[in-house]
Amino acid sequence: MSVKNVLFLFITALFFSSCAVQAGGGGGYMQPVYYGPGIGLGTLIAVLVSWNRNKSILLAIIHGILGWLYVIYAIIVPKK
Repeated sequence: MSVKNVLFLFITALFFSSCAVQAGGGGGYMQPVYYGPGIGLGTLIAVLVSWNRNKSILLAIIHGILGWLYVIYAIIVPKK
């Protein structure tokens, strides 16, 4: 995976993870309303990196659960 692709995925994930909805629709104070429990940025990156390295859905799910731990592992350990 090239640096350009990783950067694009990272920026896209940041954009979607920071979406907020304005409550009330009027001016003045804006109360951000964030989506509840869901996938986090670490999960998203871990699944993408795992799929790119292994092409296995089962491993992508397991690595998604591990999240940032797998991302750090993937950075440290080179692909065989």
